[in-house]
Amino acid sequence: MHWLSKRRIMVLMILPTLALYLLFIIIPVFVTIFYSFTKFSGIGSPEFLGFTNYTNLFQDKFFFIALKNSVIILLCTVVVLIPGSFGLALLLEKPFRGNNLIKAMDFSPNVIAPILVGLMWVFILDPHMGLVNAFLQQIGLESWQQEWIGGQTLTPYCVALVYIWQVLGFYATIFLAGLKTISPDIYEASQIDGANRRQQVLFISLPMLKETITIICVLVITGGFKIFETVQQLTNGGPNHFSEVLVTYMYYTTFTSNRYGYGMSIATVTFLFSMICSVVYLRNTSTKIKRKGSN
Repeated sequence: MHWLSKRRIMVLMILPTLALYLLFIIIPVFVTIFYSFTKFSGIGSPEFLGFTNYTNLFQDKFFFIALKNSVIILLCTVVVLIPGSFGLALLLEKPFRGNNLIKAMDFSPNVIAPILVGLMWVFILDPHMGLVNAFLQQIGLESWQQEWIGGQTLTPYCVALVYIWQVLGFYATIFLAGLKTISPDIYEASQIDGANRRQQVLFISLPMLKETITIICVLVITGGFKIFETVQQLTNGGPNHFSEVLVTYMYYTTFTSNRYGYGMSIATVTFLFSMICSVVYLRNTSTKIKRKGSN
């Protein structure tokens, strides 16, 4: 198998994947950025406008509503999803009766199409026909009934709840795979030294899962900015765009209003927000690791 180590062979093996990545990821990013500086309706030639779309964007109140909703969803997912999935992985790490069944049930929401997840939760959270408000009415707690979706306040939190429910098992599986790579001998040695379970998690599991945590944080950040199908099915951005997120507002602007250039500016800003958050997190993480290493 020595031929695998030859650089030419390695390049040839990477080329198909690189070509697909270039064709479907890199080139569309630059095409999107180009169209964000134009006025384009999808027909004819684009008219170059410079930074006009971006100037209009930051004067658009619906853009800031979508941005606020996206940030709320992102913060909720970061605060709840990362520790929640890690805690679930800790529970599933130890073998017990029915462990495999619970793992399968926990992961199963992630294989359901997001549009179906949204449809299912409509029948739970809808303020008029949803199970939550119907249950509250049946037990005499009508005052607790809320506009869980479709209102101006609770919608982003409920979208975050639905998203967390769907992907919790996926991230728990990643954490679980990381925990399985830690040698049991390390835990046994720490136990002999008198470490309890909490100390093992804080001083063994978490430090040895730094790379896993970094990957999951980046995935959660980028995933929070691209939630689309769930919001589209739950509220369709309504009423009057008050439950839009950045991706749904970009979709509405581009494909409903036929303002492709303006929609591409929203897509570009969303991409920049996602990239900046990821880069800042990665740089802070690497800086902390270097400081600890130097100490």
